[in-house]
Amino acid sequence: MIDPIDFILMICFAIVSGGLALGWINSPTKHQNPHHKTAADDQVYHFDHGVLQYASEGTRNLVPLEAGFHEWDDLREKILDRFTLFPKQPRLEGAGSLTLEAIDLNGPTQIHISWDNGLSRVQFLCHEDHQHAEASESRILSNGLTASLTVPVWQATKDGTVLWWNPAYEELHARIFPNEAVEETPLFTPESAASSQRVSLRDTVSGKKEWFDVQYREVDGMLNFQAICISNLVHAEEAQRNFVQTLTKTFAQLSIGLAIFDRNGQLALFNPALVDLTGLRAEFLSARPALQTFFDRLRETRKMPEPKNYADWRTAISELVNAAHDGRYEDIWSLDSGQTFRVKGRPHPDGATAFLIEDISAEVSLTRNFRAELELGQSMLDTLDDGIAVFSGTGILTFSNTAYQNLWKVDPNTSFADITIHDAIQDWKRKAAENPMWFEIENFVRSFADRKSWSIPVYLTDGTHMTCMISPIVSGATLIRFHIIKPPDVVVPLKPFLGFPQDS
Repeated sequence: MIDPIDFILMICFAIVSGGLALGWINSPTKHQNPHHKTAADDQVYHFDHGVLQYASEGTRNLVPLEAGFHEWDDLREKILDRFTLFPKQPRLEGAGSLTLEAIDLNGPTQIHISWDNGLSRVQFLCHEDHQHAEASESRILSNGLTASLTVPVWQATKDGTVLWWNPAYEELHARIFPNEAVEETPLFTPESAASSQRVSLRDTVSGKKEWFDVQYREVDGMLNFQAICISNLVHAEEAQRNFVQTLTKTFAQLSIGLAIFDRNGQLALFNPALVDLTGLRAEFLSARPALQTFFDRLRETRKMPEPKNYADWRTAISELVNAAHDGRYEDIWSLDSGQTFRVKGRPHPDGATAFLIEDISAEVSLTRNFRAELELGQSMLDTLDDGIAVFSGTGILTFSNTAYQNLWKVDPNTSFADITIHDAIQDWKRKAAENPMWFEIENFVRSFADRKSWSIPVYLTDGTHMTCMISPIVSGATLIRFHIIKPPDVVVPLKPFLGFPQDS
């Protein structure tokens, strides 16, 4: 049997529990989202083709606007300082939604925009729990950082719909599509942004083409893009290509073969003369062979001297390249075909090396013929008994025959310095009698006035009697010839020169 007191306590407990349960069931906050803090009336605006049709009671403490009187621009102007990406115009076609983040936590932190064929709904939201507050603060910080960037940054779906962008993107969009909404006309198509790093856009104001390096990274199914302007780089590359083309056209007119190897040792530039001189095919040169391969092919085609030892030759090529880097390489290649090449290696900007190959076969042949003619003339004059010496217009001894050298006991080939007319006269004075006309001969040799041939007698100390004939020749030179009249075996009294005989 239940105690009456216990029974009364049980009834009281049941009444209290039922009241608490009924109060919880009837609570107005039982269905409220714990993450969103909303007023009794949500902060909502309704627009029809940009004209405000309805504003809830909660908007009076936020941005008070009057339905039928205010428009989309009025709301945007009031909230743009916190919601920098709020669209300039409402969407008038199609249906969709967009959520924007504020740049600070002073007030509503989100705006949810939804539209359907000209009807737009703008709702302000706040997060009150700690976790969502931290997330919002993180997003605000991220948006603040990207908003300060001068590089266009935006977020898009895989189908190309732009969801978010920074002010730099909006500024660029205004220059490219001045009459289009940012969200309606993407700057970069998904195909161009995903498949090509370099994308060009044309400024509608200046008409200039701008180049961008577009890069993206996929995060949580969304594509985050950035576009870096590389117009200066593209223009520099175009200028470099134009400069190379100009050089190529210029070098194409040269008769000297030119081969320029870059810092990596690959052929970067050559002219048609190189093909003609070396016999290497243009296809081989256009394939940009390495420097060592280039000289290997020259050796195979016998367009450079055949090395006696291949290993030593490879070492010599390396030394050749090093010398060319310092600008010290210069050599003459005599080929089996009879051709003669002058090869020079010179340093080029940016670590490159330039080789110049010149065919000097005609020059070498002319030089050889000239030397042969000189040797022939020397041989002919050496057969004469008269001593002959030729002095240039500046008084330098340029030629003498064997008879002259034996007569005066001199050998110009053993002299380290040039022999002048003054030096020669000193040699003559040592073996000849005193003669006041030596000075006149020196003046005559160095004179450029009108000159005529003349002669004087010369007596040697051994009794030899000679005639010295002075004759002007081409290019201001002077030929002096010593002709022996009486050899030393005929004894005659030595007497000084007393001057030329007078006419009676």
